[in-house]
Amino acid sequence: MATLRTDRYWVQPVVTFVVLTSFVAYASWAAFVNQNYFVGESMHRTLISPFYSPCLAASCVPGSHPSTVISWWTISPALLILIFPLGFRMTCYYYRKAYYRAFWLAPPACAVSDGHGSYSGESRFPLLLQNAHRYFFYFGLVFNVILTIDAIYAFRQPGLGLGISVGTAVLVINATLLWLYSLSCHACRHLCGGGVKQFSKAPIRHKIWKMLTPLNGRHMLFAWLSLVFVAFTDFYVRMVASGAIHDYGFHF
Repeated sequence: MATLRTDRYWVQPVVTFVVLTSFVAYASWAAFVNQNYFVGESMHRTLISPFYSPCLAASCVPGSHPSTVISWWTISPALLILIFPLGFRMTCYYYRKAYYRAFWLAPPACAVSDGHGSYSGESRFPLLLQNAHRYFFYFGLVFNVILTIDAIYAFRQPGLGLGISVGTAVLVINATLLWLYSLSCHACRHLCGGGVKQFSKAPIRHKIWKMLTPLNGRHMLFAWLSLVFVAFTDFYVRMVASGAIHDYGFHF
């Protein structure tokens, strides 16, 4: 790539490429393996992987799904879910910058020539679909609520009562990071304060906008922390469900 830069500008896109590729590979495997995603009554726990929640397929293991299920869905229930959180992340303004640079070299870094001879922006298919980000944001909020409920349910220890375990902490941290990622999103900040010509005439929206602005400044941090931790949460639940590790904790 043509550039006068002499620093290691290529490190960040390489790290981004490795992390995102690893996440996609792990999430794909976890979605298709269709087992060890729920820790239930037999282990005195109520832990479910965020990749499988809400578990709406009739094939979901007992205790992992609500009363309403989709009877005709016979493959992994995770495939009903991941399209929404992944759609939210793939269309995210920050992630666009990250993977455009890391995968498409468009451009790989500031003051470095673009890897393509022409540029059409996001005005053509499939990049035209990036405009759906604001709608994926709404779906993301719904899933945040569901995962928050899962975190609350994680305090239940069937046969023992209420309690706290490592799994409880993992689900609580996961839900918290996902809320921070969503609330720091540019679409969220615009929803609360965008389009207001005079903040003095919209004092409530102005206060919310001011509260979200510091979070927005850390959006990149929350994007990476929530991405890594949601994969770790699935991994932890999977290890407990398979019997590979014990979920240590105590009950009241």
